[in-house]
Amino acid sequence: MERLRPQEMALLAMESARTPMHVATLDIFQAPPDGFDYERLIALIDDRIGFVPRFRQKVRLLLGLANPVWVDDDGFELAYHVRRSALPRPGSMPQLRELTARIMSRRLDRHRPLWETYLVEGLEDGRYAVLTKSHHALVDGATVDLGQLIVDDTPDAPLMPAVTWVAARPRSGLEMLAKATFDTLRDPDAAADHVRGQLLGVRHLADVARSAAGQVLGRRPMPEGPLSVDVCEQRRFATVDTRLADYHLVRAKHGGSVYDVILAAIAGALRSWMLTRAEPVTAATRVRALVPMSVVDDKFAEPTSVGSQVTPHLLRLPLDEANPVMRLHQVSYAFKAHTETGRAVGADKLAQLSGFAPTTFHALGSRVAAGRPPRSYDLLITNVPGPQFPLYAAGARMTASYPVLPLVAGHALAIGVTSYDGIVFYGLDADRDAVPDIDVLGQCIVEAVDELVDASSPARAPRGRGPRTKGSP
Repeated sequence: MERLRPQEMALLAMESARTPMHVATLDIFQAPPDGFDYERLIALIDDRIGFVPRFRQKVRLLLGLANPVWVDDDGFELAYHVRRSALPRPGSMPQLRELTARIMSRRLDRHRPLWETYLVEGLEDGRYAVLTKSHHALVDGATVDLGQLIVDDTPDAPLMPAVTWVAARPRSGLEMLAKATFDTLRDPDAAADHVRGQLLGVRHLADVARSAAGQVLGRRPMPEGPLSVDVCEQRRFATVDTRLADYHLVRAKHGGSVYDVILAAIAGALRSWMLTRAEPVTAATRVRALVPMSVVDDKFAEPTSVGSQVTPHLLRLPLDEANPVMRLHQVSYAFKAHTETGRAVGADKLAQLSGFAPTTFHALGSRVAAGRPPRSYDLLITNVPGPQFPLYAAGARMTASYPVLPLVAGHALAIGVTSYDGIVFYGLDADRDAVPDIDVLGQCIVEAVDELVDASSPARAPRGRGPRTKGSP
């Protein structure tokens, strides 16, 4: 029986119908020659779930006397968590994005283990999608995301050792309270953790209430702009595919890192998007991006696991700069201080970490953002370099992987980026009311990348690529 840590308690406390605290990954697969169906996915997850015991546990509250605890769900039913859906013809990407947005808008059931996986059939060209959705409190670096476990680097899935699982005997409420009281009296640190968890949740709720009250009373006006809103309960989701080779080309010409190029492209896209809305873009226009970065833990000389530290880094995106190359240089300069500390983990080392998976690192990055004070930033951007070779799930080749980040109070947009097998995939999660034109922003990202490429190779012939946000990966 393990108690929730203070941050996990705060994540549960700040969750509401408007701000569900889960992160997801939308993976698209090409079915193997022998086919793929719901029974095959169930068997695959059943074969692997023993390696992540937390996914068979649920949260049990202790009436405020101690931190909630993780307990085995003695009624665990895999078929409840692994669900089946299908798109109507023609099974297009816009239909898949709309389904993803609706699934992301719904909170997880706290009476059960805090995750769901959806098999979405009926995509064009014989493809299917797997959407894995996990609560922030579930994925902490020690417990990795389930989506990481169902993929392999070869079409032939390796044989897994059998892991027998039997739910621990459920304890009565009286037993749980007695143990909680004993632990609190015996261990002052446990009592301190309980107080910290309560205070973190209360502080976050107080910050949200104070910000809202200040807006009403006119004492603390909230930042203006399309990214600072009171979110509704529904979402929109957009996807963008771009070539990793384009980012390397820009980097080779102008220096910096691939991450710098991604951030410069997002800055350019936001600028163009705001102009399409007839919103002024001046030197006073400020978009503060929260960019979680992986750094080496002070205890180790090298990153050793997904437990390496993930820290927040605030960056002002230069939306007022019209020149794409100058935007890139400004972003690179702003990031220089972070990389020169010597603690930043490079993309090549990050991708080689034991237990590495983009889904887990996106979850850790968004956990960091959830712990920040409301309005301290405008936009969350997570970027995780994935493997540059194909991955497979039960013989089915994964062709695309889109992160789906949650929205916290006051934020209309969150952007996750994953590079995989030569493609850079963007997932844009947005408030449904505030960003009805999310597809326009997606198209602006494509055009911003093209603009940087054209500025890096003026003699290059037009590529003739159409909007990737409208088609399939």
